[in-house]
Amino acid sequence: MRRSLIAAACATIVAAIAFAATAGGEPAALTATFTVVERATTDAVTDTGKKGDSAGDILTFANELYNSANTKKVGTNNGYCVRTVVGKSWECWWTAFVAGGQVTVEGPFLDAGPSKLSITGGTGKYSRARGWMDLRARNDKGTEYDFVYHVQG
Repeated sequence: MRRSLIAAACATIVAAIAFAATAGGEPAALTATFTVVERATTDAVTDTGKKGDSAGDILTFANELYNSANTKKVGTNNGYCVRTVVGKSWECWWTAFVAGGQVTVEGPFLDAGPSKLSITGGTGKYSRARGWMDLRARNDKGTEYDFVYHVQG
């Protein structure tokens, strides 16, 4: 009895060390990188505080996604952002609906320059998705954006 108790304790310690060694270690290898173009046709800002651009305003959208050449519809997205720093950034959450499943992202959308958001999960072939998404404006009007998904897992 005592030996099996010691063996079980040792096995638990070994398992805990193995888990700790892999958790938070090197990121998983990339399994997919793909680019879509968002055509921002439904973006709407709801003014929640002071009139005009102010912290707490909400940006909602449900837009179409196109292939990287911007010629063929390949999906849609749906999400929202909350204004956090006036004239500088929003904090966003959205889901892209593409062939094979859904991919969710969360992170900052900067008013100027590129943004990098975290891939937080997905469904279907993206059910174990992690990684990041690069977001870049395609024009100065804010009507089209490149979303480059770097999917791990």
